Amino acid sequence: MSAIRLARAYAGKNKLVKFEGCYHGHADALLVKAGSGALTLGEPSSPGVPPATTSDTLTLPYNDAEALKACFAEQGEDIGCVIVEPVAGNMNLILPEPGFLETMRELCTEHGAVLIFDEVMTGFRVSIGGAQRTLGITPDLTCLGKVIGGGLPVGAFGGRRDIMNMLAPNGPVYQAGTLSGNPMAMAAGLATLKTLSAPGFYDAVTAQAERLLTGLKQIAHDNQIPLTTAQAGTMFGIFFTDKARVSSFADATACNVTQFKAFFHQMLTAGVYLAPSAYEAGFISAAHTADVVDDTLERARNAMSNLR
Repeated sequence: MSAIRLARAYAGKNKLVKFEGCYHGHADALLVKAGSGALTLGEPSSPGVPPATTSDTLTLPYNDAEALKACFAEQGEDIGCVIVEPVAGNMNLILPEPGFLETMRELCTEHGAVLIFDEVMTGFRVSIGGAQRTLGITPDLTCLGKVIGGGLPVGAFGGRRDIMNMLAPNGPVYQAGTLSGNPMAMAAGLATLKTLSAPGFYDAVTAQAERLLTGLKQIAHDNQIPLTTAQAGTMFGIFFTDKARVSSFADATACNVTQFKAFFHQMLTAGVYLAPSAYEAGFISAAHTADVVDDTLERARNAMSNLR
């Protein structure tokens, strides 16, 4: 919310571009075809949101570079910012198609719009530098969530100095927070970053994510269950579908949610707690050793055998 306010002030333009299935918090203007809980509840937007508050929100299909080009060709003079999850994690895990984010960066630069990467999910999960480092694309502003406080309540955004200098008290754009700079959260965040910076940390955890997905795909194949997976660093997604790649909101909502629900409950009964929604990404942590992953796969084998 604060990053968007700052971006609009800097650009001097009001229209905001977001993408179907991406969730950026529950501010009124952002609850348009949002992901996460809003998607799980089947609500494209929330009751209680006045139409006027979303009149400047333009929603486009994720991974559709041509729709983005058309939008800027028609309304580029009025677009103040574009916000996106560089790797979408709120409609399950969906990777950006080649050229999608590159096109976004070029169009924002050309039209004087501020590009915001929402790395609340991908920050420190895809890599120590987030998805932007892995993808090699630099946004103008970046949003991060409670991961920077080791899980404690905190959030942050930052970016180009010329944009950030418009923020109070240096500039006229208002921003405040009850827990801003909370010492406990900052100490926990620094401790977390030191742990993540250890040599080989990401290689080891990412390898366990690969081990899990490889095993799940083999188990699904053995049981003749259509299953597609996606991975970005320590993040992963599983989709009950025969599509080789899930790349959009439409693809995600077309997957077999009933089968996911059955699998979720089978796994829960077996003692494995997955995210209770077909539209949530999964995460591997340093606590998930090879033994834990192998045990999970064994339980998944029994669970999938009951889905046939």
